[in-house]
Amino acid sequence: MSARTDSSAPHRAGFACFVGRPNAGKSTLTNALVGTKVAITSNRPQTTRHTVRGIVHRPDAQLVLVDTPGLHKPRTLLGERLNDVVRTTWAEVDVIGFCLPADQKIGPGDRYIAAELAGIKKTPKVAIVTKTDLVDSKALATQLLAIDQLGKELGIEWAEIIPVSAVGDKQVSLLSDLLVPLLPEGPTLYPEGDLTDEPEQVMVAELIREAALEGVRDELPHSIAVVVEEMLPRADRPADKPLLDIHANVYIERPSQKGIIIGPKGKRLKEVGTKSRKHIEALLGTPVFLDLHVKVAKDWQRDPKQLRKLGF
Repeated sequence: MSARTDSSAPHRAGFACFVGRPNAGKSTLTNALVGTKVAITSNRPQTTRHTVRGIVHRPDAQLVLVDTPGLHKPRTLLGERLNDVVRTTWAEVDVIGFCLPADQKIGPGDRYIAAELAGIKKTPKVAIVTKTDLVDSKALATQLLAIDQLGKELGIEWAEIIPVSAVGDKQVSLLSDLLVPLLPEGPTLYPEGDLTDEPEQVMVAELIREAALEGVRDELPHSIAVVVEEMLPRADRPADKPLLDIHANVYIERPSQKGIIIGPKGKRLKEVGTKSRKHIEALLGTPVFLDLHVKVAKDWQRDPKQLRKLGF
């Protein structure tokens, strides 16, 4: 039977999530599928902390992508909470995409996640080999066989195994074609034109955080949290020249980290502001005045009260 692409095919809509160890290419893939920047991407592991949903609109379907933090062996209270978020998400989606980078052998981190996935019986699972632009065809074939074998060992039946390169835009639309039939039939879940249901303030905070992470030394990634205190249109502006005032705090854990973020004579913080403002203006479609302050929230990753205040 051939694939039905005619108008009589039922419309499908549902949720898919990408899982994988930190830095397996999940956020980059989400952005490539949606065709715009919704999840933050950074070459540092563990940067996604929110369940960011990207929405792929197609004539025959609506695919809502839920981006979860990378599942990892937790060392802090924050780590445990992030893992709980992941498991809750898995139980609620229609299809799970397990991302494994083509350029790295399957390791203990991947096995840890695969073993968890094996316990979720009903949800269809697609193995996605990411970053295929980094390897030759022989290495890719070896990785595809290894993933097939991993499924057999753990009793996971992969609905599909598909190689993609989000960076080279290879097979991304094919991935979308493969995920859609695994969704339930139904009407659209979000209005046309919506790309994410993440509140704007959270997305703005993530863009600032992404800019703040760029180029800082290794001890900082986990120590940065950003809270947007307020977003207000500037009162005395003519209608054709709006300006949005955004006041945000960048929180770190120790006073010694302040200098790293601010930089000599405030140069680094200024760069963070300039870089994130461009992305924020593109996201919101309006000129922005960004007011950034760096504050210390001592050891916030281990303090339940601080975690709540910072949105975890």
